[in-house]
Amino acid sequence: MSDRSVPTAAAPHFSLAALMWPTRPGETVGSLRAVVLVALGTALMALSAKVNLPLPYVPMTLQTLVVLMIGAAYGWRLGSATMIAYLAEGALGAPVFAGPVGGIAPLVGPTAGYLFGFIAAAFVTGWLAERGWDRSVVLLFAAMAVGHLVILAAGFGWLAFGLGLGVAKAWQVGIAPFIAASLVKNALGATLMPAARRLIERRR
Repeated sequence: MSDRSVPTAAAPHFSLAALMWPTRPGETVGSLRAVVLVALGTALMALSAKVNLPLPYVPMTLQTLVVLMIGAAYGWRLGSATMIAYLAEGALGAPVFAGPVGGIAPLVGPTAGYLFGFIAAAFVTGWLAERGWDRSVVLLFAAMAVGHLVILAAGFGWLAFGLGLGVAKAWQVGIAPFIAASLVKNALGATLMPAARRLIERRR
């Protein structure tokens, strides 16, 4: 019988984080890795929130870039868990949001939709990355574009309907100022991530 009749299993696709810190099934270090990566991710989120351009309703920060890079690097499970942990830290009063801000107010104010959208964006971007989209600049750009759309849609919906600003005003203050920056962040993240993966894979 020809070997061609025997199906071959596809090689597993590891996240960038798993490549940098590999573990074997059953090793307790897997839990330690998750805790360390979540802590690192929430710290990066807090730092990126402090790099901001104040705007009337929603400040422009580096957070969306970090959200999507964490999703792509960690995968959907750990990426979305990191965003949940980040919001929990803020809700408990840690000053991790834009400006010297913590507590519940940002989670119910104008920024609420964007903040909760981080969870879904990390999930979607991580899910696509786990299916190999993080190997290609073009595919990762598309994956991160989907993530940005999720964040912007959540923010827009909350501004327009949750706060009652209306569609036109929500578009003016919550979408239009961020379109160009989102494209730049997409290009930056989509360029850096595959390059980092290739560098790590060559050194393994």
